[in-house]
Amino acid sequence: MKPGDDSGAPEAGAAAIVHLASSAAPEAAGADPVQRARAFAEPLLAGQPLDTGEDALGHADGVAAVLRQIGAAPALVAAAYLVYAGDYLQRPEEVVRKAFGASHASLVMLTRQLVQVQRAARAALPGGARAEQTERVRKMLLAFSRDLRVVLLRLASRLQTMRWFAASRTPCPPMLATETQEVFAPLANRLGIWQVKWELEDLSFRFLQPADYQAVARQVDQTRREREASVRAARERLQALLAAQGIAADVQGRPKHLYSIWKKMQGKGLAFERVFDARALRVIVDDVAACYAVLARVNEAWTPVDGEFDDYIARPKPNGYQSLHTVVSDVDGRPLEVQIRTRAMHEHAEHGVAAHWMYKEAGARGYAGVVASGDFEDRVAEARKAVLRELLAWERDFSAPDRGAAASPDGAFADRVYVFTPQATIIDLPAGGTPVDFAYALHTELGHRCRGARVDGSMVPLNTPLRSGQTVEVVSAREGGPSLDWLNPELGYLASPRAKAKVRAWFNAQALAQTVARGREAVEKLLQREGRTALERDQLAAQLGFRDAEALFEVVGKDEFSLRTIENLLRPPGPAPADEPIALKPSRSGGGKGGVLVVGMDSLLTTLARCCRPAPPDAIAGFVTRGKGVAVHRRDCSNLRQMAATSPERVIEVEWGRPAGDRPAVYPLDVVVEAADRPGLLRDISEVFAKDKVNVTQVHTQSARDRSSAWMTFTVEAPDTARLAAVLAQVRQVPGVRHARRR
Repeated sequence: MKPGDDSGAPEAGAAAIVHLASSAAPEAAGADPVQRARAFAEPLLAGQPLDTGEDALGHADGVAAVLRQIGAAPALVAAAYLVYAGDYLQRPEEVVRKAFGASHASLVMLTRQLVQVQRAARAALPGGARAEQTERVRKMLLAFSRDLRVVLLRLASRLQTMRWFAASRTPCPPMLATETQEVFAPLANRLGIWQVKWELEDLSFRFLQPADYQAVARQVDQTRREREASVRAARERLQALLAAQGIAADVQGRPKHLYSIWKKMQGKGLAFERVFDARALRVIVDDVAACYAVLARVNEAWTPVDGEFDDYIARPKPNGYQSLHTVVSDVDGRPLEVQIRTRAMHEHAEHGVAAHWMYKEAGARGYAGVVASGDFEDRVAEARKAVLRELLAWERDFSAPDRGAAASPDGAFADRVYVFTPQATIIDLPAGGTPVDFAYALHTELGHRCRGARVDGSMVPLNTPLRSGQTVEVVSAREGGPSLDWLNPELGYLASPRAKAKVRAWFNAQALAQTVARGREAVEKLLQREGRTALERDQLAAQLGFRDAEALFEVVGKDEFSLRTIENLLRPPGPAPADEPIALKPSRSGGGKGGVLVVGMDSLLTTLARCCRPAPPDAIAGFVTRGKGVAVHRRDCSNLRQMAATSPERVIEVEWGRPAGDRPAVYPLDVVVEAADRPGLLRDISEVFAKDKVNVTQVHTQSARDRSSAWMTFTVEAPDTARLAAVLAQVRQVPGVRHARRR
């Protein structure tokens, strides 16, 4: 992969490494780093075309020229050649590290990866997918901004590519021009590198809107001679006026930019003659006091235009830009823009972040392996923070509000990680994301079957945190599922909430499948006993009020539906004798068993139904049985619904009353616990019941075949459901317990 904007040539072999070894010696002798880097790259790049058709060595020369133009340090200019040469080496990082140092090796790696991002963006599908990928290019530029050299190199490379398209009169791909206009020109603007920003805008404007570009260019050319004459006269007049006042100043005619002229014409509905900065002067002085002195002289010499004065010295722009802007009417009444700034302001305005790079070659700790100290280190740190603040503001401009980066400049972009698939697709993960998160981001099934991962070609543990720019390849099994260890936060396998939810969903689905299998087995055995194996299962489920057989098997497997109900359906009881009496028995003082009162009748025997285990304050209803008094059910009991559907006249109202005797009543309640199977699990849960003084009268346990899960049904005695809820909250805290609920 070539680090140009478009690439794709084969790599060279061991010959390049031999060449490198022979070219490394001059470093010790203090050779010019730019000349040494070019000498190293020339045999590799000469005659090699990029995908655009541009010569690779010519492209590298153009990038180096742009970097010199914006004031970059020689080390960064030299890096331009190494980045492109890296594409023709089998192990570019290793080779460049040995000959030029770790700093340049890192730059080669990061820049090559960033090129892959741009190529993936242009290869994305039209419409929303392409827009999303373009947004990811922005985010990747921001993520790589920890090493700002990468950003500067990409800006310079894109400008050289656009210049080549213009100079060779080769049609520029619309996606490339759009990306230049939407990503790279705004980035240069944020960094304050105005000359790069303006040229990128003009070139992308030329290729995207050729008719509008030609129209503005013709208007500029038609008035060029007259305009240049008037600007020259104004410049000479102002230069003489300032010299007479003893003000040392450099007065220049400011360059015109077609895209900015067109935007003003469109945005304000102006004719070309009303675009004020079509005629412009720039005045550069030594200090701030001289700026305001020049402003006074300008206002004396010409008539200021109302509302066209901006003091960016007192109120700098967010990216640090400072200057005085004013518009005056010249002797012919035509508008003339004047910009006034100090030399330091001009340096920052022209070079932006690159101005800081002049002293960044040594760098703060970790930049190039050299440790700076004192005021120098503080200046480097503050410059870097200022740039990161601008990049963060740029990110907020283009990102959705709920996806903004961290507010602190020191923590900027630390909440996301951007990594590559082997096909150069960018995957966005949360900070701390692992290869397992990566696999689930690609596809749920791939995540389930993930068994290993290669990061930048090397096998790593699945809980290895990923870093932005790495290439990740998942090693998967043909079949299988996730591990319960992945849900253990202490082991660090998952950082993405979405991936965690997918793993939990898989285990829930497995547990449900086992529950359905148990229910199916129980129903099938019942049908065999009753000699009804030919009965359609879905038909049986529909008769019982379920949507399908799976729903019936599920509630039977959870012990939430009694098989007795199915038996009653399969062999309904014969008609009862008309004179069969209902068994009556005086209830104990204050109510029936468990303190149940039959509304309007205190003399009926009451029993608590075992299918639903009612307890205060459950809503209850009674069903008059034949010979056993009134069975008390919870109103939401499925058995009660079935019996009420066939014999509604036997449903009567009951309510909770005061239990007999001085001792409080306790009620048998069924509790279902699902947990990860392990030694000592039953003991730990039983200790919770014992600690809370809840008597356990019965327990039934069942484990999965692979010992991954266990299901337990406890019958406990409690005075009411509120007491039970408090105990269940303690049970859920037992390690390994996933669910604990009343049945």
